[in-house]
Amino acid sequence: MRVDVLELRPNCECCDIDLPPDSRDARICTFECTFCARCVDEVLEGVCPNCGGNFVPRPIRPPTTLERHPASTRRVVRDRCP
Repeated sequence: MRVDVLELRPNCECCDIDLPPDSRDARICTFECTFCARCVDEVLEGVCPNCGGNFVPRPIRPPTTLERHPASTRRVVRDRCP
C-alpha cells in the first residue's frame, strides 16, 4: 500500500535556514513550498512567491513515524527571494 506523506523539506527556500522535521518555525503552502516563519512574516508578507497561496504551520511528524517515512534531504533555495 502506498502512503502519500508531506515531503518535510529541510530548509527555508528564502534564507536557507535549517528546518528540521520537528521545527515549529516551518511554514508550507498547498504545494509544500517551505519557508521559515520569519521569512513568511517579514519578507513574503504571507504570500507564497511560487504559487501565490497562503502559508500554514507545517505539521510535526512523530519520531516513530519518521523512521518509516523520513523527511526529505533535498534542499530547495530560490535564486531571488523578494
